[in-house]
Amino acid sequence: MSSQRSGRGPSISRVMEIIEAISAAEQPMSPADLSFMLGIPKASLHRLIQQLEDDGYLQMNMRGKVVPGQRLYRVSLGVLHTSRYHLQRQAILQRLGRELDEACGIAIPDGTEMVYYDRVESSWPLQFNLKTGSRVPLWCTSSGKLYLSFLPKNMRHRVINSLALDRLSRATITDPDTLEESLLKIRDEEMGIDNEEYIDGMVGCSVPIKNSEGHFIASLYTHVPVVRKSLEELKAFEPQLRQAAADISDLVNSPVIESGE
Repeated sequence: MSSQRSGRGPSISRVMEIIEAISAAEQPMSPADLSFMLGIPKASLHRLIQQLEDDGYLQMNMRGKVVPGQRLYRVSLGVLHTSRYHLQRQAILQRLGRELDEACGIAIPDGTEMVYYDRVESSWPLQFNLKTGSRVPLWCTSSGKLYLSFLPKNMRHRVINSLALDRLSRATITDPDTLEESLLKIRDEEMGIDNEEYIDGMVGCSVPIKNSEGHFIASLYTHVPVVRKSLEELKAFEPQLRQAAADISDLVNSPVIESGE
């Protein structure tokens, strides 16, 4: 976008440009970076950032960089869950559920937790009671570990060292260095795994759902009781998981087509 257009655009256009830049950035940006990138005068930019921070859309981290606030996260959740996409998204998840014959769903980061935002259940009588709306930890679930693996290195280290890393099962990784080693492998493979780390007797795996710039926006997960499938047996469904994730990514990134067209 040109600095000339940004410099003389109305405030609402500048606000949206700031939000778009922060949402697409792989690493937190400073106000000076944003001013240069968007061509917005520093005084105007600081005033707009302050207003967005007061309203909860943005926040400043400890290094003085601008990052999304809780209200912006809630907006992104609402966009993904909008009724416009609900039917198609459910059709993709139901197809995947039939192929795996197991529960599967979408998990989205919210602070230090992942939120199960959409889900289809398996037909088996034995399954885990993790319904839509459930909140699960980052460090011991396949979806949370996948999200952590996509964070920039310095941010990931700060997050890991700030988390309690409580032991929730016999296999929970509680050592930061061991967790980091696990996350590096997950990042290379772009597949999160939970080898009975959250709940004894449950294994799971996740693949990323990405935006049009290739950035992580959510995890597509599945988990099963080990009495039914081992982790290796579950990972054998990787092609089906990746296809479903790609279909959901295409859905989220597709242009809006109004009804009647």
